[in-house]
Amino acid sequence: MTTDFLSLEELKHKVNVLIGALYPHCDSQELTEQCLAAIGPRISKDVVAPERLWSEKDCLLITYGNSIREAGHKPLDTLQHFLHNHLQGVFSAVHVLPFFPFSSDDGFAVIDYTQVDPELGDWDDINALAQDFKLMADLVINHVSSQSLWFRNYQYGKDPGRGYFVEADPNYDLSNVVRPRTSPLLRKTDTADGTKHVWCTFSHDQVDVDFRNEKVLLEYLSIIGRYLDEGAQWIRLDAVAFLWKQLGTSCIHLHETHEVIKLVRLLTEYKNAHALLISETNVPNRENLTYFGNSNEAHIIYNFSLPPLVIHALLAGDCTYLKTWMMTMPPSPVGCTYLNFTASHDGVGLRPAEGLLDEGELQQMLQTLESFGGRISSRTDAEGNSKPYEANISLYDAFKGTYKGSDQWQVERLISSQTIMLAVEGIPAFYIHTLFATHNDYDKVKTTGHNRSINRCNWSLSDLNERLGKENGPGQRVFNELQRLIKIRAKQPAFHPNATQFTLHIRPEIFAFWRQSMQRNQSIFCIYNLSDQPQQLNLADINLISTENWVDLISGNAIEDLCDTITLAPYQNLWLTNYCSQ
Repeated sequence: MTTDFLSLEELKHKVNVLIGALYPHCDSQELTEQCLAAIGPRISKDVVAPERLWSEKDCLLITYGNSIREAGHKPLDTLQHFLHNHLQGVFSAVHVLPFFPFSSDDGFAVIDYTQVDPELGDWDDINALAQDFKLMADLVINHVSSQSLWFRNYQYGKDPGRGYFVEADPNYDLSNVVRPRTSPLLRKTDTADGTKHVWCTFSHDQVDVDFRNEKVLLEYLSIIGRYLDEGAQWIRLDAVAFLWKQLGTSCIHLHETHEVIKLVRLLTEYKNAHALLISETNVPNRENLTYFGNSNEAHIIYNFSLPPLVIHALLAGDCTYLKTWMMTMPPSPVGCTYLNFTASHDGVGLRPAEGLLDEGELQQMLQTLESFGGRISSRTDAEGNSKPYEANISLYDAFKGTYKGSDQWQVERLISSQTIMLAVEGIPAFYIHTLFATHNDYDKVKTTGHNRSINRCNWSLSDLNERLGKENGPGQRVFNELQRLIKIRAKQPAFHPNATQFTLHIRPEIFAFWRQSMQRNQSIFCIYNLSDQPQQLNLADINLISTENWVDLISGNAIEDLCDTITLAPYQNLWLTNYCSQ
């Protein structure tokens, strides 16, 4: 339910209750009014039914502002023109990764949340993108750059910034703190009040803010309000799981973190009824699911377990682990859905595979990805042991072969992975380099010294046009076919993000599931040969209703005999439906 079903007084009451629990030292009514003032005047008061927040037409593109460059042009302007000319009508939404001035981590160490990085463009360029697409903006909510005004002011004891950061005694036992990096947690910092040790979950250039200070909350509500005013509709809560710090705990997924998200959702929906919150929590699956709350936290959560399981299935030619996971996944609650992706600006997260892939399977997958040019990044667990944290590799090169080695099916495996993602319950999200079948960028890794740079290539527009224009080349084949599949998907009500989904049981080489539209007038049987060998499929095994006509949406071929046995070519995909709306 959105806040548009609430009166202003009911909204204030809900906010006041949350404020009172989070900040008992404050006047909760006064802080409630300050929160409403910080988020700013309302943009939209429309009533939005939960099932209408998204549809089968929604598909997200993930990109950096400078993923495509052209000499003499601002990168955001180049991106906008490329997307407008090639992908408008294909994607409904675009996620431009942090486009603010930054000091490290390709944008995730933000210096100033209120400015667009002049190396990329300006707010007019962001507004132009928001005219063509629903815009997702990053709220890097856990930390700021050590070069930000807030942190500099903190060091000098000035506002704003004084009291904004988490300090800890280096002699305190912090071994229970969960974090994704191997660098020391605390950064020694000289301040006007002497030497302090400040909390840095990710790096010493990314200093954690202290949400126990209500002024920090107000700062971020003001930033959200600015994003919404500038045309953003989707707000991505980066690294939100680590937001609240409490000594003596793991400092991840704390109760207060969930309460802050509830508060942010209430106020964001008040500001714009069409606005959506997306939680970015790269953690084991069960922990990730908690960010739906009781349909009152994130509208959308990243389906972090999907990438490692899809990659494993296609490398192994075996859907056992992928199928087992899918059978355990709950339907998303009312007013919520999943964001499905197989590649992103980060590596392939391995924590979301914990408890889903056994150690032997995980190690075999990582060894194979390394043989295809990938790098493995690690983290330190509570016992001080180094554990694999993510695999860094372009998705195209991840599918260079199978456990048996390289082969000729690289393009087919890549397309199959995306065809799976397009059909699974939720909203599909494509990383721009998957569309282009971009290779590992070893030169960028060498330049930056960071493994993640391997999948953060910056294309020159001329080189990209050459790749996409090469007749029957991998770039052209992938780019054209994925666009075609996205357009087919957008016409199928059974691919609504909340449409019913059931897993089918055939055999390890064939992954299959069934989607049914909420109006129950369309069924789609999604069937994938995950192996490099032809596979026989007896259509009687999937129980197609004999009184209806069936067609494969992907090939356009009709099914003449529902008891026939058909041969699936290596990595062939079927979307069999009784309701063709191509």
